[in-house]
Amino acid sequence: MRLTTKGRYAVTAMLDLAIHSQAVPVTLTDIATRQTISLSYLEQLFARLRRSGMVTGIRGPGGGYKLSREAKDINVADIIAAVDEQIDSTKCGGKGDCQNNQACLTHELWMGLSDQIRNYLQGISLGDLLQKSSVKEVAKRQEGDAKKIIDETLRYRETRLENA
Repeated sequence: MRLTTKGRYAVTAMLDLAIHSQAVPVTLTDIATRQTISLSYLEQLFARLRRSGMVTGIRGPGGGYKLSREAKDINVADIIAAVDEQIDSTKCGGKGDCQNNQACLTHELWMGLSDQIRNYLQGISLGDLLQKSSVKEVAKRQEGDAKKIIDETLRYRETRLENA
């Protein structure tokens, strides 16, 4: 299966957004800090997620992103598709031209695996993931880690200002 970091990061960022945007919009900087994903990479992913109608951008002070619909209505396969990722285990991209422009001996096997993976990911929503205790524990830990990073950054800046 060719699921690259683009698909993985998109799912991770969307789950982070689902966790944190229930009360207020979430900035990409906050997601980048919690998930250790490059801000510029997140901007590219969220441009695609916004075009696909999965997220809504809110401008101005206090702005950021929110899910465009309920977490229970957004499945993992749709997130992956929104960032132009393919859920495909074949080497031909499902075209059936894997060996001399014809299907290879194991083409149907890999197509079946792709279908199983796609069906599995279509059956899991962000809402399902939000209910998992392990997800809640990790989110709480990441929140603490992000707070430490922010506090350290502020202390560093204060020290630099004092020494200037």
